[in-house]
Amino acid sequence: MLVPACNLSSLGTPASCVLSRRELFLDGLSSLCSDSQELPNDAFASQPISISTSRTIKDQRQDLGTMLSKVIASPTRRVLLATWTMFSSFHPSRYLSAQALGDPSVTLKQVTPPVFSSGPLFPSEDRIVQLFEGNTYSVVNIFDVTLRPQLNITGVVEIPEGNGSGVVWDEEGHIVTNYHVIGNALSRNPSPGQVVARVNILASEGVQKNFEGKLIGADRAKDLAVLKVEASKDLLRPVKVGESSSLKVGQQCLAIGNPFGFDHTLTVGVISGLNRDIFSQAGVTIGGGIQTDAAINPGNSGGPLLDSKGRLIGINTAIFTQTGTSAGVGFAIPSSTVLKIAPQLIQFGNVVRAGLNVEIAPDLIANQLNVRNGALILKVPENSLAAKAGLNPTTRGFAGNIVLGDIIVAVNNKPVKSKVELLKTLDDYNVGDKVILGIQRGSQKLELPVVLEEQRS
Repeated sequence: MLVPACNLSSLGTPASCVLSRRELFLDGLSSLCSDSQELPNDAFASQPISISTSRTIKDQRQDLGTMLSKVIASPTRRVLLATWTMFSSFHPSRYLSAQALGDPSVTLKQVTPPVFSSGPLFPSEDRIVQLFEGNTYSVVNIFDVTLRPQLNITGVVEIPEGNGSGVVWDEEGHIVTNYHVIGNALSRNPSPGQVVARVNILASEGVQKNFEGKLIGADRAKDLAVLKVEASKDLLRPVKVGESSSLKVGQQCLAIGNPFGFDHTLTVGVISGLNRDIFSQAGVTIGGGIQTDAAINPGNSGGPLLDSKGRLIGINTAIFTQTGTSAGVGFAIPSSTVLKIAPQLIQFGNVVRAGLNVEIAPDLIANQLNVRNGALILKVPENSLAAKAGLNPTTRGFAGNIVLGDIIVAVNNKPVKSKVELLKTLDDYNVGDKVILGIQRGSQKLELPVVLEEQRS
């Protein structure tokens, strides 16, 4: 309700204004409290409220007092609710500091429990600590130059996929890592010697030192790559390489890497499987993989898997997961494969593979042609060693029907069930080696000697 304003110049209110109910109430209450000694007891007589511009200030205050007496004498539910809300909102306990509820009868010394010395570690713990301290300087953090870490709104560093770990290979500054760790930069076909990554090396004083990682070579088929940094020899601590061929399921292993950007993180587990097929992030299948339950997460790729003596037995490369994080099933490329690939990448920039130099049908096509066992030969280049050995390709007959070529079912009496198995088997040989191929030709079974030559991509 709005009331026409009266001449309240003495109260500091303009004469020609409109007062709201709240303003009228507060101004009147203020005036009533300040001049309550001037009001007679009969000023609160019950009479209609009528405000005129010709009344005196005292009369106006009497009218306000009359209105207040009506409100106080007959409060409505709205007034009661408003009053309760005001008192509950302005309760002193909401604004005064909390009072301490301590016990002054005790002292700090009495309520402080004794602290016991940790003492020496158990032998098993001390061994793991020493393994980590002795090998952590051989692990580097690798950042793809085309992918930069970013801060999200919470201030947490987000590490893009493609960044990971690596190991110091020698004192010349060669760093071994996964192909897919720098895969984004490699997709641009960089030339050897071009900077494709940033490499952080941990110094003895605990400081990370940053270097440019120049491309030396990369092998997508085995998901391996070699970089080189120009670092002093006191920073470079090459990893000690062990034998992966003698591993046993159940033996202890350790993984060091940079999961989610947390540098030099240690996880411990056991070898949980051997000779696994690894479906790498590079899109290839790698045979002979090591399976471990040591936690492998994004950022661990390219880092070392160590045995209980601190020797490199694999390069962590992949995880089996449905959530993107460790599910207790991680995989590493065995050190036997790394020992074969890394030196070639350093020397030649690529890998020289022994092969037959024939075109083998993909397993899907072979299955469509009812070849369930073996590797089907599709094409044999003229004047190749395979052609001179007498291998037959797949052809078409006079009626347009498909005439199957030779099917390789064994290499040196080792069974071959598919194209993948054939390639895995030939990885164990070098250029110039002679092998005996078991051949299925129609209904005939033959054995043909073939000299392996350099496999062209």
